[in-house]
Amino acid sequence: MLLRDLLAVAELRLGLLTGDEALDREIGDVLVTDLPDPSRYLTGGELVLTGLMWRRETADSERFVAALAAAGVAALGAGDAWLGMIPGDLVTACRERGLPLLRVPVEVSFGAITELVARRLAGARAGDLRGELGRRRRIVAAVAEGADLAELFTLVESELGVVAAVISAAGSVIAGDLPEARAVRLARAYLGAVRLPAVVRDGETFTLFAVDRSHRAAGWALVCRGELDAEIGFELASCVAMARTRIEEGRRVERRLAEELVELAWAGGEPTELSARLRTCGIDVAEPYVVVTATAGTGRRAGAGGGRDPALLGGRVVEELLDRRVVAVTRAEPGESVTLLPLRETTADELAARLRERMALLTAGLPDVAVAVGVSGVLTGAHAIRGGLEEAGHARRMAEARGGGVATSDEIYTHALLLATVPGDIRRSFAERLLGPLIDYDRRHGAEMVRTLEAFLDCAGSWNGCAERLHVHANTVRYRIRRIEELTGKDLSSMADRIDLFLALSAGR
Repeated sequence: MLLRDLLAVAELRLGLLTGDEALDREIGDVLVTDLPDPSRYLTGGELVLTGLMWRRETADSERFVAALAAAGVAALGAGDAWLGMIPGDLVTACRERGLPLLRVPVEVSFGAITELVARRLAGARAGDLRGELGRRRRIVAAVAEGADLAELFTLVESELGVVAAVISAAGSVIAGDLPEARAVRLARAYLGAVRLPAVVRDGETFTLFAVDRSHRAAGWALVCRGELDAEIGFELASCVAMARTRIEEGRRVERRLAEELVELAWAGGEPTELSARLRTCGIDVAEPYVVVTATAGTGRRAGAGGGRDPALLGGRVVEELLDRRVVAVTRAEPGESVTLLPLRETTADELAARLRERMALLTAGLPDVAVAVGVSGVLTGAHAIRGGLEEAGHARRMAEARGGGVATSDEIYTHALLLATVPGDIRRSFAERLLGPLIDYDRRHGAEMVRTLEAFLDCAGSWNGCAERLHVHANTVRYRIRRIEELTGKDLSSMADRIDLFLALSAGR
């Protein structure tokens, strides 16, 4: 209720003594008081009504008005029943402080003013509530009728004044207007939040809400500018979840086509049928592509499901890593998801770098989630699908052996592929058998036998090269190598023994 609206109520016969310039001030509540300093009961925006019983001397008016002005009240209404008039010192204090002062006639009770203001405020609030409910109904109806996320956020901004966006856990912007660098920082905050919603300050303030009950690694976050009321945020997140469900329903056919293509390729299907299915999945037979396979789990390593289906979780995570490209969840290998990704606007190296960057974000934010991704070399034509599946699978198993991450086909045609195919307990046993004496010696003597061995092998057995890398004299290197040979029983002048120790070091990493 505005101050001018209160003055316009004829039956109250209120007189304005100061504050002609402040008639558009909004009254949010009424407080009746005769305390010399009512500050503790004021929050701002009140109409304060007083019978002036606190006034004993001229200075009292200045102290009283100063307290009201500091609290940000809307106006002061003074009754003259106690003193028979409104003191000039009160009028002067209000004028100097810019506080509107109203004269309340003796025959008008403070109760009548309080009741009228309360009635007007209740009506305004009911109207606001009806309008708010109407706006929310229009937003929900728009989503139910098929509005996409861009249309939803345009409506949300116009109806509620809320500017929003949606990001994935991998830091990609799904809808809305956010710079990529900020989206990555907000995704990091989303992954690391103890609970949601969470208020984040990144140059400006944002409120983050979880869109659905997905594992955070595969989830979406609703990003709202400012500190948004939780109830409104939850409703908007539900609307986004509805839109996501509709998107997922629409992609089931695409996912089924991808799964059929992968299964046919594993089964050695006819090239003509494979080519037709490849085109159905949106890839031309002459177009370069890569195969990407992945597993994910909530255990300590990729592939350890931790109570979740690793294929389903892996598929959802990889779809977000790949900007929501369709991923086939296949049983060709337990818990593995597969996608064929055309290289239209990127190279295989750029794709792998992008995956590593986004995987690092997930790993830092959710250390209990392990994702292993394998990327094949560049392929062309349907006949190459099966080889690409095998290649990407080998790379993914190598990533699993390392505890998660991204491995490419360039990495698998080395000794690392052989190690990746050896069971973990055998690799550990092999490393401990050969390197255990060196590790024990280093622990007991504070020596650097393992580090010296690594440097010596990296330098291809060069005494001087190893000494320079370790910043020691070449004779020190010679002494340490002799000691290593004594402890391990290996001869470092023998290529076979060097290979054994090199593999032991690689297996122990």
